[in-house]
Amino acid sequence: MKGRIAITPRSMSQEAHPDLAPLTGRGYELIFPSPGRQPSEAELFDQLPGCVGYLAGVEPVSRRVIEASASLRVISRNGVGIDNIDVAAAAERGIAIERALGANTRGVAELALTLMLCGVRHVAWSDKVLSAGEWRRRKGREIQGRTIGIVGCGAIGRALAELCLAIGMKAVGYDPFLDTNSPVNANLRMVSLQELFAVSDAISLHCPPADKALIDDTALAAMRPSVVIVNTARAELVDDAAMLDALDSGKVSAFATDVFHAEPPSMTQLLRHEHTILSPHAGGFTDESVERATRIAVGNLLRRLDAA
Repeated sequence: MKGRIAITPRSMSQEAHPDLAPLTGRGYELIFPSPGRQPSEAELFDQLPGCVGYLAGVEPVSRRVIEASASLRVISRNGVGIDNIDVAAAAERGIAIERALGANTRGVAELALTLMLCGVRHVAWSDKVLSAGEWRRRKGREIQGRTIGIVGCGAIGRALAELCLAIGMKAVGYDPFLDTNSPVNANLRMVSLQELFAVSDAISLHCPPADKALIDDTALAAMRPSVVIVNTARAELVDDAAMLDALDSGKVSAFATDVFHAEPPSMTQLLRHEHTILSPHAGGFTDESVERATRIAVGNLLRRLDAA
């Protein structure tokens, strides 16, 4: 045996994914610290020491866990985000971090579009009300000619823009870090964040979190009435109290989120709000996205381990 590799993404650990076969074929032993669910820090602390590789999901990977994993040489994410990993601790120990770039792009973009349409036409609200035996309706809006504001115009944001433009929407984007060599649809108009807030009928978030929430009282005050907000990026982008107030006042007609502060989440007043739409971090949870992410993450593991 060449060493152990820990597999934690829920989409791969419930049952061993067939695309993991190259790892066992090269002589590695696979371990699954928490099959079908996100591992705790205690489980990682118990299972990662002795592993040379780690195919990681969205679970927090703390300095304590990294410092206990003396044999670990590479952490390979099955997605793009690495803000769940103590990158500084990994660098100090010479542990490489790899990302599955592009694997979830289409899946997340399609879910963001779905959530936006669900919010504009009050699909989730209508289902809840009618399932409870009540006949009530909320007037929706047609999206042709409406404007989608996309915060973060990397691969996912650009894919969403393509989808929205194809169904007759206008698209504006904001991304201060956009690579000038990245291809951007000529019909995706890049604007300031303030202009994006002011002109958008729906806003979709596709950026990493910062020190403070992006969507706070000030941002919400600058938006159009009855805006729909979609978050498939990180829960920390949204100030929960401000969003709750905006839903209560009608400033935001629907808030759709696929991301949470903890998984599974505590059902807060915001999450229970009748105009909040919930999805269980399923943006990249499609047959195609899982297969792409697994292949890329496995390839990254083998490339790094073979080079060591």
